[in-house]
Amino acid sequence: MRKPLLVLFGLLLCLVVAATAADLSGTWNADVVLDAGSGTATFEFKQSGDTLTGTYSGALGEAKVTGTVNGDEVTWTFEHDEAGKIVYKGKLEGGKIKGTVEYGQLGKGTFTATKK
Repeated sequence: MRKPLLVLFGLLLCLVVAATAADLSGTWNADVVLDAGSGTATFEFKQSGDTLTGTYSGALGEAKVTGTVNGDEVTWTFEHDEAGKIVYKGKLEGGKIKGTVEYGQLGKGTFTATKK
């Protein structure tokens, strides 16, 4: 009798987690602080399951973005001809994404993104 209850509880827990997973689709404005200075970036995301796609626009122009979502953790990247590979890694915290960023040859830093 105990095993069926545990299985049922496990299934319910999975459903609750799946139902509360954040959808990052939409426009996000990011404040970025790098070793070389600070600025802003805008991301337009579309999330399908754990896959993130979209666009970046900011000081480096525009670029296509790809990434992944794993629970409240998110990573996305894009390429720039001069700066190289740009990598954002963050965690969803109260409607914002906060984390670290590596801007290729321009240095490392932090960011906070807010959904528009």
